[in-house]
Amino acid sequence: MFEQLIQAVKQAGKHIKQGHFKSEQKDGFANIVTQADIWSQNFLCEQISKYYENAGFICEEEHLLKENKNGLTFVIDPIDGTQNFSRGIGEYAISVGVLDKGEVIFGVVYNPAKDELYVAEKGKGAYLNGKKISVSKRKLNDALFCTALSLYKKDYADVCAKIILDIYKRSNDVRRFGSCALELCYLAKGDCDLFFEMRVFPWDYCASFLILKEAGGEICGYGGQKCSFNKPTMVLASNSKESLQELINTVNKYLDKVPYEE
Repeated sequence: MFEQLIQAVKQAGKHIKQGHFKSEQKDGFANIVTQADIWSQNFLCEQISKYYENAGFICEEEHLLKENKNGLTFVIDPIDGTQNFSRGIGEYAISVGVLDKGEVIFGVVYNPAKDELYVAEKGKGAYLNGKKISVSKRKLNDALFCTALSLYKKDYADVCAKIILDIYKRSNDVRRFGSCALELCYLAKGDCDLFFEMRVFPWDYCASFLILKEAGGEICGYGGQKCSFNKPTMVLASNSKESLQELINTVNKYLDKVPYEE
């Protein structure tokens, strides 16, 4: 059902990898957009509209929103990790999740720099380049912890730092790759074991949410709540229920609620 989507994502990835694109600021140096982001989003929307009738869209650039509450909605990040992409760092990806009446039923994340294609369909497992993947069995004290300091809302950096330091002291080490979509995929294939970000958008993690779940991972919002796909949200994820609960408890030590609404 989603083979045309996979092919469109791969086509977009190969194009942006080869091209030379200018970049500009959206909201200061921390938040930029390249011509590749715009091209990728437009190309994906055109291809999806061609193959999937009445498709709805939730997209990063220009915050395109045309949700289809009675059918398929495609949640698109044309380039997750734009800062990396713009500087020639290979940790970036095209990410497309598919919602059916609010539930994620398909996800594809493609890193053109490494030619790594992550795919998951609800109930059918998660795959990397056609090979089934699964989360690790590492305990918290041996976990690699992917995280960030709330890039677009630096007012939250201090509390993020407290949470990160608390977990760091009880885990193996911390990693920051600069792409939420890829970090959750790295968790799904067992390279990393924990994930926390204070504030991410639906397009950052919709596809990799399902990839991680289908790989046996755990993922939630603040306090164990369900993740939201229509507004910014906190995301916590792990390879096991036990480690996820440790992460939830740690966040709850420093925050009694999510410190934002939008």
